[in-house]
Amino acid sequence: MIDLHASDIRTFVPARDFEVSRDFYVALGFVVKWSDANMALLEVANQRFYLQRYYVKDWADNSMLHISVADVQTCFRDITELLATGRFPGARVSEPKQEQYGALVTYIWDPSGVLLHLAQWDVDAGAARATK
Repeated sequence: MIDLHASDIRTFVPARDFEVSRDFYVALGFVVKWSDANMALLEVANQRFYLQRYYVKDWADNSMLHISVADVQTCFRDITELLATGRFPGARVSEPKQEQYGALVTYIWDPSGVLLHLAQWDVDAGAARATK
């Protein structure tokens, strides 16, 4: 087996409107670590991904990021307020839902259709479900 000595994995996320998508992620608390005209490296909680000025609907509609958060209800409230400003056309959010795998999740679709899972982990609930 090959040992890549890997230290990081970063995914690429499509953007239909690069500037709007970049601003959306910044509004969610991501920091732009690097950017040029076609790509931005975004970071939150020491985790990074590349946002790129490239869009294919089927790809965007099938892309997802799972992000663990401390308080999903507060995230839902804050994101609902953010989207009510109308700054991010196409973005939407759903109410938190308890998932069978033990997390309370609110789903957010970014302006390009990429699905974000904001998950608050409930270890006890997950363990109880796993034993049934």
